[in-house]
Amino acid sequence: MVTHSGPVPWRARARAALLYAGPGAALSHDSAGFLHSFVPRPSRLVHVSIPEARRVAPTPGVVIRRRRHLEVAPGKFAVVSPGQTVLDMLHETASDDDAIGLICAAVRAGTLPEQILQALEGRARVRRRSLLADLIAAAACGVESPLELRYHRAVESRHRLPAARLQVRHVLDGRWVRADRVYEGLRVRVELDGELAHPGGRTDSDAWRDNAVMIERAELTLRYRWRHVCVTPCETAAQVRAALRSRGWTGDTRRCGPTCTIG
Repeated sequence: MVTHSGPVPWRARARAALLYAGPGAALSHDSAGFLHSFVPRPSRLVHVSIPEARRVAPTPGVVIRRRRHLEVAPGKFAVVSPGQTVLDMLHETASDDDAIGLICAAVRAGTLPEQILQALEGRARVRRRSLLADLIAAAACGVESPLELRYHRAVESRHRLPAARLQVRHVLDGRWVRADRVYEGLRVRVELDGELAHPGGRTDSDAWRDNAVMIERAELTLRYRWRHVCVTPCETAAQVRAALRSRGWTGDTRRCGPTCTIG
């Protein structure tokens, strides 16, 4: 029962949904993802899973799902485990990029790749199963966004550029900073500006960091956005190669296809 006239907080609605769903119920899908911290905000509907043997009448504001096996994580709320939640949400992603973003967000939030793989072993049918193992391995290596994975595949690997070190942290002008990619020993770094983290382009702090990197470390910063990586990856690879060669790299690249412009 709500004893006030104001808006009902989401957690209160979630707890009420669990009580309504009865014994064995647990929050699932994006409701569980929100509690596991890899979804930034919950949806308007509360998603609850119940044991397959039970039936619960529909009610407004709550999505009820029946399932054979419920793996519940410990905590104040009954909530489906992180690994199972990833698979639940993966089934509902609209694109590979959404799937990549989900896996990366889950790993950043502390979900271990082993937890996802363990959950995968217990399911016979999982959407994008063939893609999942690759995504988990990429996230475990430090890939943190769909844009970063696309850069690795479309720019570096396809054109045989050297592999950069990912998510490099160091102190710069008295502040801790992190670079998306650093080509160690060549004094070249790459920053990948997704729209979520860099809406509208480079921020003031990005500009400060690029300048400080050049002054303190004599390192060149290349900054790319979605169009550079996804629409013109060959031109981007050519620019990265030029930067690396200007700093002493002597390796060979390759054309990724007959129309590739890397030369």
